This record gives sequence, structure tokens and C-alpha cells, in this order.
Amino acid sequence: MPLVRISLIKGKSREYVRAISDQIHEALVEAFQVPATDRFQLIEQRDRDDFIYDANYLGVERSDDLVFIHITASDWRDLETKKAFYKTLATRLAASPGLRPDDVLIVLAPNRREDWSFGNGLASYVQ
Repeated sequence: MPLVRISLIKGKSREYVRAISDQIHEALVEAFQVPATDRFQLIEQRDRDDFIYDANYLGVERSDDLVFIHITASDWRDLETKKAFYKTLATRLAASPGLRPDDVLIVLAPNRREDWSFGNGLASYVQ
């Protein structure tokens, strides 16, 4: 179960933001084999002054269309799966809503199965 935080500068349309949300979920389903019903996302739109980034870090040319995508997910996926996910997501976001791949910043934060509780005070993935 990934928990996705999507952060971007305020001012984009509801449809634009929903396209980002949908493409992230579809990429997780495709590349990470996440169940289609496993969708948990937090979307944060920030004032420009509260959205700070280096426009050229590691030779990537970023613009104010930059989207931070922070995904907390179980740590069992291998490097090749993660690389496929990054590529799949950048490709999907380029198609809709039209984000340049340079403006897609993804961070995976791994954790373990016992780190999740979906309610009732239980460790939902462990017995």
C-alpha cells in the first residue's frame, strides 16, 4: 500500500491536478502491481514562496511546473522495478497532463509491512 504525497505550486486547474493523481495511481498499478483499489493520496498545493527547489540540480532543467511525488511504500521492490516505475510515471505524466519529464521529481520512502495500520489499532499486514 503506497501512501502518495503530491506537492505542486498553486494555480493549476482541478482537472490538471486530477490527471497527475490518476497517472501516479495508474503507474503504481502497472509497475508496482498495486491493487487498483489501493489508492491513498494527499495533494498539497503551495504558494510559490513555500515551494523551494534548485532549478538545475544534477543537470535537470526544472520549471515552476515541478511536481514533488513522495511515495511511502513497502521495501520489497527491487531496483529494476523502481527504475521501471520512474520511467512509466514520467511517460504517463508527459502524456497527461503534459508535464515535462524534467518537472517530475519522485522520492520513494521504503518501510516494512509492520509499519502500516489501516484502522482499529491493528498492524494490518502482519498476523
